[in-house]
Amino acid sequence: MTNKDAKAFLEALNELEKEKGIAKESLLQAVEQALLTAYKKNYGDEENVEVIIDRENGDVKVYEVKTVVEEEDLYDAALEISLEEARKISRRAKLGEEIRIEVDCESFRRNAIQNGKQIVIQKVREAERENIYDRFKAQEGEILTGIIRRIDERKNVFIEFGGIETILTAGEQCVSDRYKVGNRIKVYLVEVEKTNKFPKIVISRRHEGLLRKLFELEIPEISSGAIEIKAVAREAGSRAKVAVYSELANIDIVGACIGQKRARIKNIVDELGGEKIDIVIWKENMEEFVSAVLSPAKVNGVELLEDGETARVLVDESQLSLAIGKSGQNARLAAKLTGMRVDIKVANSELED
Repeated sequence: MTNKDAKAFLEALNELEKEKGIAKESLLQAVEQALLTAYKKNYGDEENVEVIIDRENGDVKVYEVKTVVEEEDLYDAALEISLEEARKISRRAKLGEEIRIEVDCESFRRNAIQNGKQIVIQKVREAERENIYDRFKAQEGEILTGIIRRIDERKNVFIEFGGIETILTAGEQCVSDRYKVGNRIKVYLVEVEKTNKFPKIVISRRHEGLLRKLFELEIPEISSGAIEIKAVAREAGSRAKVAVYSELANIDIVGACIGQKRARIKNIVDELGGEKIDIVIWKENMEEFVSAVLSPAKVNGVELLEDGETARVLVDESQLSLAIGKSGQNARLAAKLTGMRVDIKVANSELED
């Protein structure tokens, strides 16, 4: 190992610290530990050994660390040194202290920097993965805005967020979306998990959390807490229902969500590719809540059955198809929003049926 190589190695670590934000000291300590392991593997681990990289010039040195003892107490020469021998190395040597004796191992030192480079590359990769995990984990449950970079043959959409590319899989896409390379796009960050390689980052356009967060972004009364989102039910790209509530008597809950000239709700609908959104006032009384959730259908009455999980709903025959919705969608969304099984009956049929 030449002085030039050692100096270049330290300069490379300085650049990594600036560009990657990885502490130079942590890399040096990792290299020292790895070199120590390599030394013991090649030369035996009987001795107590240290490998130290000079922070100024990058020189690698290996030391045996021995405890100073009286000559008559010397038991293990690999770990101990007599006071007389210790004072040949350092005049200030004292009984009971540790003394470091440099080991002459030029062949090991010559290869040290090359080995160190490989260790640093590995540690940089690990640190980058850790930084990516920490960065995205802190945004879990939030909306991210990125740029579509490519779309593969399986319809996976690759989206870049500040230099990091993640995949919006086909299963997390919204049927009403149109994806085009170069376009900016909002996604919901569902989950971030550590793996042995790159962190697993799950993003979605279908998740109900996306709709909830869009409401928070567009409606100040929700972000401030004046209006609370109690529940969200969504069939992505088609229709959704959002239950909202406020303890403030003087606030127009639905009006605040819709906005002047419907501007607020329009921004949300446009972001979701035309997805229809029903805004429902949340009710503590479940019968009233189920009735409100089935809007736009008019409900004659609601009865909670003994199982505590079913709401039987009575509607006029003219309202039946509206209450059920196309392909049962309105009833499904009502069930999701209320957490009840919704059983819709025509009003002239017996309630006991």
